[in-house]
Order: sequence, then C-alpha cells, then structure tokens
Amino acid sequence: MRVLVLEDDHQLCREVTDGLRSAGFAVDLAQSIADADFKIAINRYDCLVVDRGLPDGDGLDLVAGARHAGHTVPALMLTGRDGLDDRLAGFESGADDYLTKPFALPELVMRVRALCRRREQPTASRITVADIEIDLMRRRVTRGGILLALTPKEFAVLELMATRRGSVVTRTDLIECCWDEMAEPASNVVDAVVAKLRRKLGEPNVIETVRGTGFLIAGVVS
Repeated sequence: MRVLVLEDDHQLCREVTDGLRSAGFAVDLAQSIADADFKIAINRYDCLVVDRGLPDGDGLDLVAGARHAGHTVPALMLTGRDGLDDRLAGFESGADDYLTKPFALPELVMRVRALCRRREQPTASRITVADIEIDLMRRRVTRGGILLALTPKEFAVLELMATRRGSVVTRTDLIECCWDEMAEPASNVVDAVVAKLRRKLGEPNVIETVRGTGFLIAGVVS
C-alpha cells in the first residue's frame, strides 16, 4: 500500500514516515501543497496523510482540489486544530478521517491501514492459499500452522498478490503499490523480493511467474 505524507514539520514527518514504513507501507513525501498536488496527479496512492498548516496554504485545499478532480483516494487530516468547526470543515472538504496532534503512532498506522482497505475491494480478514493462511489484520502468515518470518516488504507483496488472487499482478503494479518514489523500477528489486518470499513460503510453490508480465497466485481455497 502506497501513502503520500504531506507535512512540513521535518521531525514529525520523519517519525510518521519511519512508522509507516516499518509497518510495511511505501511512503512518498511532500512538504507543500503544490508538490503533493503534482504527485497525486502522476501516482496512484492508497491514502493521503495531510497536515493543515502548510507554507503555501491549508491542506484542506489539497483534499478539496483532489475531490474536484475526481480523485477518490482516502485522506487523513493530521493537525493540531482540534475544534469541532475544524473537524467539520475537514469532512466537508472531502477528508475521510481526522487525527489531532499529539497522537500515538500505532493509532495513526491503524487508521491509515483502515483507510487503505476502503480503496480496495472488500476482503476477508484472512486469505487461505493451499495450507498458507494470511492474516491481514495482524500481519501474520502461517503455513501448515507454522509462523513464517516475513519482512514488511515481503508481506506487502504477498498481500497484494493474494487480494488480487486469480489475476496477474505486474511488476509495475508491485512497484507502484509496495515501493515508494525512491525505488528504482529498472532494477531487479521486485524479482529479488519475490524470490525470497517463495523460499520462505516453501513447497509446493503458490506464486506463478507469468513470463513477460508479472506474477499470479492461484488455487485460493477461501
């Protein structure tokens, strides 16, 4: 899942970014409305985390502009303005959630994860592939009842392929959804992660390679 964070406080931005990345999100950064507006136009995001007080205006203007342009990406307002009128203004401008500062980072992560799931088609909290169980809420994967030690990136790749089960997930899809703008699309980073994921999942292999296109998970039981 790919998130755009618009925050001009460098310390807070770093804390939010580190927390989201540690939770397995791909995170792009913006420090102005103009920069964020440009990135929304060229990238597909699963969630926006938007501060209100920015050098070039109010973050609500970004959200309202995105809605006017037809973007449906969920938006979480992250701000020190905690008055009722401020919260109502956020929702009226198209925000989906509102978290006031100071906040607990685990709560931010859970709120962002919940908003990201709204963007995808509704899924069960668990997906079973052969004898592999993927717990989407607790971020755990077991095979034959044995807990597998996946990195956040490996889990993100498996989650995307499992939630789009039966359909080919291209390398471009994986780059756009599981990596941030610092990733190098021309590198073999996707194939390297998929190879490690296959080794950890073990046999029989459940991830098929579709030559020249991407990857496919089939045989989903439930």
